[in-house]
Amino acid sequence: MALTHDTLAALGQIVGRENVLTAREDLIPYAFDGTAALKQLPGCVVFPRETAQVAAILKLANQTRTPVVTRGSGTGLSGGSVPVPDCIVLCLVKMDRILELDRANLTLLAEAGATTQAISDAALAAGLFYPPDPGSMKISTIGGNVAENSGGLRGLKYGITRNYVMGLEVVLPDGEVCWTGNKCVKDVAGYSLRDLFIGSEGTLGVITRVLLRLLPKPAAKKTLLATYAAMDQAAQTVSDIIAAHIIPCTLEFLDRTTIHCVEDYAHVGLPLDCEALLLMETDGHPAAVAEEAAKMEELARKNGALQVRVAADEAEATRLAAARRNAFSALARVAPTTILEDATVPRSELARMIRFIEGVARKYRLKIGTFGHMGDGNLHPTFLTDERNAEEMHRVEEAFKEIFDEAIRLGGTITGEHGIGLAKKSFLPRFAGEVPMRVMREVRRAFDPNGILNPGKMFD
Repeated sequence: MALTHDTLAALGQIVGRENVLTAREDLIPYAFDGTAALKQLPGCVVFPRETAQVAAILKLANQTRTPVVTRGSGTGLSGGSVPVPDCIVLCLVKMDRILELDRANLTLLAEAGATTQAISDAALAAGLFYPPDPGSMKISTIGGNVAENSGGLRGLKYGITRNYVMGLEVVLPDGEVCWTGNKCVKDVAGYSLRDLFIGSEGTLGVITRVLLRLLPKPAAKKTLLATYAAMDQAAQTVSDIIAAHIIPCTLEFLDRTTIHCVEDYAHVGLPLDCEALLLMETDGHPAAVAEEAAKMEELARKNGALQVRVAADEAEATRLAAARRNAFSALARVAPTTILEDATVPRSELARMIRFIEGVARKYRLKIGTFGHMGDGNLHPTFLTDERNAEEMHRVEEAFKEIFDEAIRLGGTITGEHGIGLAKKSFLPRFAGEVPMRVMREVRRAFDPNGILNPGKMFD
């Protein structure tokens, strides 16, 4: 049912009429997120500037049974912020302040609309370090990172967003404001509600403030780039690095298709006669960094690396790292539609999974470039296709099914960092199982009995 005049008028009273969008041309940019082939116009878009306004909006929506889809910068890759018909899109990008940086307790408090890059820059300016670095960090918001439990290139050593959230301010569906967590390193009082909201994809409450844990900035870093004639050699290098008790901060890979696309796009100087590229970074105490970098170079050469480049300085390290950070942008230039997927398997099954994806690409006559986080088994098979071609999109869907089925069969998961949203909710029951699905539904119903928050996402 379309939003009523009274509802729109009430929203205007809460945030100001200038902060409510209703014209079709204004709504179009908010009809989709970073996920290909998913779009739906909302009823309106609302821009609150403070928690009290979010609370008032949710109270109104709950009373009128109006669906609410929370949104940051719209960089999500599972359709988590795609609107539902006639919903309120609650866009938090104007709540973007960094409220406190506490050097004594190594914490930072920010509003949900602050970008990940702004948080990283604020920490670095204080000689500190916020490790999570999703590929979209320049524009993704911290509220979205928490809602999706985002990962990033440094996940192997430093973990994911969950590992750095110490507290949350969350507005519940009825408009109540809940604070959970604090600056204490140890706190085991009661249920960990904070952890329940992390990764909940906007289905349990609206995150408005985030208290983050910071680390001392590493004193040194070394970047290496190795190329191989076979993906198995790169995978074995990773296994040997871990077996040598080295945990790099970054251990990333590109396949042949992605290497060619990146070189054509960024002109990094990558060799084009290889099947796999491995980006390795170690950080920490200068002596340990030098020792680990030398050992990683030795193991790369032992496993048949065609070439190993060691960055001489920060500028060269940035150029080498660009080979991985530009992967998605480079692939996106190849075809009208780029579908970046996300599956994770145990490290020991990584080479097998990459070969399986290559076989799927041949079977369904598709172009797939694969890159990702080799150190933690998180793959990003990227489909280069055209959503206007219905027959080809059917083949893409069938390929997805086989890839996710194989990931589950190998002991993996259907998403390592992108979330479930709309794109993967049909796969969740098989992965999670009957009892966990029932428990998740009951939890969601307990928080949101009227079902107004992000309806249709994760599960029906």
